[in-house]
Amino acid sequence: MSAGVFSWWVFLCAIGAANICAWSITAAVLRRRQTTLCSESYWICRWQLVLSAVYVFGCAFRSAVPVFDVPRICLFDTWLSSVVVGRSIATFAEVCFVGQWALMLRQSARVTGCSTARVIAPFVVPLIVVAEVCSWYSVLTTSNIGHVIEESIWGLSALLLVASMFAMWPRCPANWKPAIVAGCVAAIAYAAYMFFVDVPMYWTRWVADEASGRQYLTIAQGVLDVTERRVVSHRWEDWKTEVVWMSLYFSVAVWISISLIHTSLRTAPPRERVSLLRS
Repeated sequence: MSAGVFSWWVFLCAIGAANICAWSITAAVLRRRQTTLCSESYWICRWQLVLSAVYVFGCAFRSAVPVFDVPRICLFDTWLSSVVVGRSIATFAEVCFVGQWALMLRQSARVTGCSTARVIAPFVVPLIVVAEVCSWYSVLTTSNIGHVIEESIWGLSALLLVASMFAMWPRCPANWKPAIVAGCVAAIAYAAYMFFVDVPMYWTRWVADEASGRQYLTIAQGVLDVTERRVVSHRWEDWKTEVVWMSLYFSVAVWISISLIHTSLRTAPPRERVSLLRS
């Protein structure tokens, strides 16, 4: 294994382990706070914790066993490195991650009365399900056009989140505003990366494939291919195009997932306040 690839893989593994520790500490914090939260707030925080667990542990697995989906490149010759395993875990994890955002928007809309957030919240998860279908199309057929659509949908979803947070800003409690500012900055940066880096990269790959007359796989052929074929490579040249997005995805994106649990905890009204309002 080249020094560059080995160092990157060690970094990914360390980040994955640290993220699991951070999630475990967050779970302990929620257990300690249970008695101070009303049942509804605890239910929301609990679901945030469960959805985050799928994303955190899924990303930790993919950090330890990285796979470059379309060319079927992996670091280890094991069935755990097959594209069908990695892509299945990624799909489930990403839907859960977006579920965290939808849950946060739904609760925020109820508290602030923001109609924009209320309208957008139900559409976030279905949008990402469509993106996942496009991702699977690209992975199975090896045509990057599906990735172009997938990443465009992810970028659009981030902008919808920004629109929701802007709309609720005038109505939100003061203690929410730092989290909203951080969320807007992260979502805008993510959308910029999608539209100015990721989407053009996949578009360039697709145009090059079309120009060379590349023959794509059928869906049936692709199912067999992702199940059986693994191209083991330890060369930096084969991995360098994936290093930036994987490093950010398995670190910053996971931190955002965990932070959503803390945001739910921080913005949840105390049990006493809820009881007083209801009385």
